[in-house]
Amino acid sequence: MNTAHELILLGGTLGLISVFAGVIGSRFNAPLLLVFLVLGMLAGEDGPGGFPFADFDAAYLTGSIALAIILFEGGLKTERAMVRLAVWPSLMLATFGVVVTAGIVAGAAVWLLAIPWNEALLIGAVLAPTDAAAVNTLLRSARVAIPDRVTATLEIESGLNDPMSVFLTVTVLEMFTHPEAFGAGHAVILFLEEMLGGAVIGLAAGFVLLRLLRKLPLQTSLYPVLAVTCVLVVFGGAQVVGASGFLAVYLMGLVVGVNQFEAQRSVTYAAEAFAWLAQIVLFLMLGLLVTPHELVPAVGTIVIVTAVLVLIARPVATFASLLPFGYSARETAFASWVGLRGAVPIYLTIIPVLAGSHHAVLLFGITFGVVIVSLVLQGWTIPLAGRILGFGRK
Repeated sequence: MNTAHELILLGGTLGLISVFAGVIGSRFNAPLLLVFLVLGMLAGEDGPGGFPFADFDAAYLTGSIALAIILFEGGLKTERAMVRLAVWPSLMLATFGVVVTAGIVAGAAVWLLAIPWNEALLIGAVLAPTDAAAVNTLLRSARVAIPDRVTATLEIESGLNDPMSVFLTVTVLEMFTHPEAFGAGHAVILFLEEMLGGAVIGLAAGFVLLRLLRKLPLQTSLYPVLAVTCVLVVFGGAQVVGASGFLAVYLMGLVVGVNQFEAQRSVTYAAEAFAWLAQIVLFLMLGLLVTPHELVPAVGTIVIVTAVLVLIARPVATFASLLPFGYSARETAFASWVGLRGAVPIYLTIIPVLAGSHHAVLLFGITFGVVIVSLVLQGWTIPLAGRILGFGRK
């Protein structure tokens, strides 16, 4: 009983500190998600908190729930006009762009760091997606007057590219752990199950939830509860049948968000509050999960991988994906720079750990380090990048 009470006290204290630290950090334009990560590290076994945490099973469960809520909120706040402006460019970035990014990072890891192809492909797959929470939060706080279609592209992309990276991560793992049972046909079937299944489930669930929100005679405070419980049902159900739960909950939120219903304001406000809580819990937990002193031997690898990702892979993928849609060079350059990494790459590295992959813990550490550098380097400089590229302030 005492242990339970102490954990409750610790969780509440960390959450409270996170809120105040976020207020202080925002005055210095610090990415709030970086603040939460650092607080988790300080509370961990290498920090003054000294709390040991290495439960990857609990981390996967918590991370799945948190990301489902975050993605639903991202879809819910996507406006109909944004979808019209940027659905196809976003889809190109979230699929073709992810594959290009993963391939370039993997190739560089093999060529520059002599990392075996199986580990290099895993590094590329987990680092390919941008982070919805990081991108949306920092874009809204940057106060840069970029064109609406660029903002729409970045926000929708960050919600759509997670399923593709999950698919790549799982595919690479199966390719090297069960080579005898893996083939091109198997990969195609897995892709269709994940993407097509997630899309069908998400769109159908969105219209069902929308009808429930319009027709059920509930108290106003119960509509957000209905929405969040549907998020859990849809995410869990999609994952159980082999479809992408992440794509499903994002599309469900998108369907609900672009339509009107009486309780829309209360559902939107509550979803935003739930998403902030999910972000705080997720980043604190991921900060607790890492052991900073174990990152020291991997500093050189982290720097090289980050440089390739930020300066080569993301720009090539962005320019190749957006070129057919007539984006200007400065719009594409800004979209490239705002390709922030966040919780999703760290979360994805938990999958190889649970699968018993060799060197998975090292992969986790490298990914964590790349995310930290990305949030510092890119997250802190979004306003500066906007000014350099000729975009004014809002």
